Amino acid sequence: MDKIFSKVPFIDQLLKGVGQIMLQENRWTGLLFLVGLFIGSWQYAVAAALSAAAGTVIAKLFKYNQHEIDAGLYGFSPALVGVVLVFLFEDIFLIWMLVIVGGALAAMIQHFFIVKKIPAYTFPFILVAWAFIFFIRQFTEIQPSELLQIKFIPTQYDSFLAPTNGFGEVIFQASALSGIIFFIAVFVNNPIAALYSLAASLLGAGLSLMNGQPMEQINLGLFGFNAVLTAIVFAGTKKTDGLWVLAGVIITIVIHNLLIDYHILDIVGGVLTFPFVAGTWVTLLIQKVFIKKG
Repeated sequence: MDKIFSKVPFIDQLLKGVGQIMLQENRWTGLLFLVGLFIGSWQYAVAAALSAAAGTVIAKLFKYNQHEIDAGLYGFSPALVGVVLVFLFEDIFLIWMLVIVGGALAAMIQHFFIVKKIPAYTFPFILVAWAFIFFIRQFTEIQPSELLQIKFIPTQYDSFLAPTNGFGEVIFQASALSGIIFFIAVFVNNPIAALYSLAASLLGAGLSLMNGQPMEQINLGLFGFNAVLTAIVFAGTKKTDGLWVLAGVIITIVIHNLLIDYHILDIVGGVLTFPFVAGTWVTLLIQKVFIKKG
């Protein structure tokens, strides 16, 4: 298999780009993510691959750093743009064109943050998605996607499905099987990060349950997915890493719940992964303060 990837490096770059959605530079993680997406709908998998490809092509055309391209850093924000567009809007030609354009735009914004040495994480995806969603809803008559129709969701808290569904919702998947596959995909590359993230998703569900959030949304993993990403950022083998995971996850969960409670971002499509980015930035700032004091 390594020979195939060496002969066609673009495939390796694309798969790693998809894997980087959860900060995993691993082609097999990316492949499992695509499998999980395909289980939800073929449109999800195709949109993720197409948008990630657009971002990677742009990076190559503009001659961005080759190591960054090989690591998949220009694929993950584009992939999320692609998935969110087909998740929210009907399957028409314009949406598929925006999947490609959005992927390219997200890659360029990602490059800006990389050059400035700012840890943007999924912020380029958020910016592009907010802009596109606002424009489509305000200035077009494009209808919601049929994929938004959710099947049976337990109305009683499910302590097994809620945490694993947190993994699924990182890439807008409500399928329990997709969530489990995404967890396995992270575990394949980084078991410690996967276990920390599972605990973070459980914590997000539990705290949101105490905050009185809708049970169906908790079981879907909608209050766990941002915590999953934050936990992955700070996961490590040191004892102090666990404290930073806990701090970052709690900050992320608080931001997530506040934004949901006050409907602050509804007009642009919702919170998406912004609580993760904001919570991580705040935690990194706190870390810097402690390091300076130390």
